[in-house]
Amino acid sequence: MKLKLGSRISTKLAVAVFGASILMSGCAATQSSGTSAGHIEVSPVMPDYKLEVTLAKLNEILATMELTDEQRARFHYDRGVIYDSVGLRLLGRIDFLQAIKLQPNLADAYNFIGIYYTQEGDFDSAYESFDGVLELSPNYDYAYLNRGIALFYGERYELAIQDMQTFYDLDPSDGYRALWLYLTSVGSDEVKATSRLNAQRSKLNDNAWSTKLVDFYLGKVTKEQIFAAAKVNLSNPREYAERLCEAYFYIAKQADRKGDYQEAANLYRLVLATNIYDFVEHRYARIELARMKNLIAKGKQQ
Repeated sequence: MKLKLGSRISTKLAVAVFGASILMSGCAATQSSGTSAGHIEVSPVMPDYKLEVTLAKLNEILATMELTDEQRARFHYDRGVIYDSVGLRLLGRIDFLQAIKLQPNLADAYNFIGIYYTQEGDFDSAYESFDGVLELSPNYDYAYLNRGIALFYGERYELAIQDMQTFYDLDPSDGYRALWLYLTSVGSDEVKATSRLNAQRSKLNDNAWSTKLVDFYLGKVTKEQIFAAAKVNLSNPREYAERLCEAYFYIAKQADRKGDYQEAANLYRLVLATNIYDFVEHRYARIELARMKNLIAKGKQQ
């Protein structure tokens, strides 16, 4: 699931630079093939050359053009988004911090910083960042998702469920929101979480990809059917890799619930192999993989 980000600056210069370049359309196709053991192999998606062109233009703009602080902040932010999308988190963080320095009320940048803190396990700093996002922009719904994830990994489960419930309530037609509410709450009360997910299923579009993932959790489709569905109705080559990134993650979470930690670990490695850096599932797959390794190690010690 890709996060929806805030609006960009509406200047002619911004439109010229970002009009067709910011999206990673036309990426190299990701191939997937099953083996006799049912293993799925993924060729990592590589960034489009257009991103390199866009970065070159941004570097030139920031180095040579007269800009207001607000314009400069937004260009730093936009460059940070590109760095983040190709996995260059340190460079992205530098740009986001510079954007905040120039424009302290830039909620989008605080959101990214909070995500980085969560990935690093600095949960208190993550909570503070997401609280800042919601103070600046109370309707920033994805801050509830991100804070909920940070609270969940920080083992503050009741607060995490509250944030995920708020996130879901803002758009009940979104299958991903139903999934994250379920994932956050199933450990506390599996029967209640499953019953709620069943009720929420009726509000979803039967043809949506996210609905297929919900159906997997409800036992209505198998993982083989999920992988088959991932190939259907694709709008561009990158979309297949995006769907695989999501499928691996959510199937891994289910394997984890069943105690099959090695299978879950293998699937999290496949999530990371897709190189879909800007998806929620990819962002947190490394945390989950580390957790699986710890559980596997504990099992061997016992």
